[in-house]
Amino acid sequence: MINILIADDHAIVRQGLKQIVTKEADLTVAGEAQTPQEVLTLARRQAWDLVILDITLPGRSGLEVLKELKHEYPKLPVLILSMHPEDQYAVRAIKAGAAGYLTKESAPEELIKAIRKVLGGGKYVSQSLVDRLVFDLGADTEKPLHEALSDREYQVMCLIASGKTVSEIAELLSLSVKTASTYRARILEKMSMKTNAELTYYAIKQRLVD
Repeated sequence: MINILIADDHAIVRQGLKQIVTKEADLTVAGEAQTPQEVLTLARRQAWDLVILDITLPGRSGLEVLKELKHEYPKLPVLILSMHPEDQYAVRAIKAGAAGYLTKESAPEELIKAIRKVLGGGKYVSQSLVDRLVFDLGADTEKPLHEALSDREYQVMCLIASGKTVSEIAELLSLSVKTASTYRARILEKMSMKTNAELTYYAIKQRLVD
């Protein structure tokens, strides 16, 4: 049997994924995690064939967890399954070592197709993302401002640009309001901006938010 670890902080999502995956005779969900620490603990406890990882986890970004997993287990395939559209996180996830990126709006058949592809040693991404990755790798142009942000800063920037307040961001990411406010200040400084409105305009122009 192929052992899969599912990491998502929503029980209903984990249950749905489990139902889809276990319909396949050779696949089994042998572990579930809700927090970044649980993911890492379970990853260290036994051997896994695949990790399906949500990008939005409480306390730490899924991208940080991904990097840690790939550092400790370079050959372990990690498939990112996220509520965020590809434009926001897919390029960062693939560059950080993810074997594939799927949105939660994807059909169950697409999830199974992605699992099969990454288990076979391949990468699973949409054609539009392939084109974007090729463009990014070959681009000689100056990097956009948001490339200078850390993964967590980038996450906070997208939330600010989508209209979330510092308090809402703090609650969503399990941070203190002070820490969330510090992230905001750092983002504005790095991007040479002064207001949330400037950030929002930039993010919309770069198609980072709808």
